[in-house]
Amino acid sequence: MKQFTEEEKIKILSDIIAIKSINENEIEVANYLKNLFAEYGIESKIVPVTDTRVNLVAEIGSGSPVIGVSGHMDVVSPGEKKEWTTDPFTLTERDGKLYGRGTNDMKAGIVNLALVMIELKENNELKNGTVRFMATTGEEVGGAGSKKLYEEGYMNDVEYLWVAEPSHDTIIYSHKGSLNLRLMSIGEAAHSSMPDQGYNAINPLMEYLLELDEKLNGDDRKNEVLGKLVMSTTIFNAGNQVNSVPEKATAEINVRTIPEFDNDEVIDLFNTTASIYNKAGANIDVEVTMSLPSVFTTGQSEMVELAKELGKKYLDLEISVKGSPGVTDASNLLLDKDGNFPFMMFGPGETKMAHKTDEYVYKDYYFAFFDIYKQLILGLLK
Repeated sequence: MKQFTEEEKIKILSDIIAIKSINENEIEVANYLKNLFAEYGIESKIVPVTDTRVNLVAEIGSGSPVIGVSGHMDVVSPGEKKEWTTDPFTLTERDGKLYGRGTNDMKAGIVNLALVMIELKENNELKNGTVRFMATTGEEVGGAGSKKLYEEGYMNDVEYLWVAEPSHDTIIYSHKGSLNLRLMSIGEAAHSSMPDQGYNAINPLMEYLLELDEKLNGDDRKNEVLGKLVMSTTIFNAGNQVNSVPEKATAEINVRTIPEFDNDEVIDLFNTTASIYNKAGANIDVEVTMSLPSVFTTGQSEMVELAKELGKKYLDLEISVKGSPGVTDASNLLLDKDGNFPFMMFGPGETKMAHKTDEYVYKDYYFAFFDIYKQLILGLLK
């Protein structure tokens, strides 16, 4: 009978944290997990996304129902390493916390999912149904991995999905979409003493952005769970010399969308507004660099209710059920599912710790979620 010890769980997490899968290099994480699965007779498949980035899919059991469990293998940059108390890629324990880049977001979650599958298989505890493990690439930037899994049909027969993102005290059942746009305004360079001899690329782009900011952030539509759409201009670049009128200006925008004001409508508004400005003499180009739709489910499912019970049992917490302004791989994985589909985001860690210096996960929560995930699978596949 296989039972992972706490020491084994820490060692495997430590190995995964040591892999610098910073918005790239997920193949090393995938190969580590593939070899780990193979030690226990579980077949897994590398699913290429680009020449250098891959997903990993593994299954145990057979037949229906099919539970999909998912997490991403990439992490964000640690930033300035000197700002960290200890090496971000060396798992370090202090005061009941496990520190390291990706401990919280979200290698603790993905390791738990893998180890639970191994125990279930080794101990022959899965009497019916299938568990499909889907480890993705590129979640932190663009969601290319989850898009590939959706396109290749890995979600076609899935009847439950949970994403093990950090949210130890809250089950997320709906979240906003995320839309990134890059804008370019082309003008004509001139000396600043003779601006009429050129065309300042900044001016029409600033007017355009302010108009769209007012239209989007001022829109009255509101989702009952997710609230209102939010637009933010986050990057603006123009010019290279103080006494020269710039011939080019660029801006990047992130919009957090809701079902009532979705990605397609926002994109159309950006394009039609640009056309109006261009007819008046501007030259503004709109490029969509990422589009992930919102996820809106009822949150009413056997899975959510059982997860709440298990959270109370193993974490001694009253688990709340909410929507989130963030985004997950579910935006792609649930593209053809309706609002009644059982989905949740629930995992070890705190949402507020994602991407922070001295990122950590509580060791007790890391261990507790192993039991939660195992009992959740067994409960759903009874």
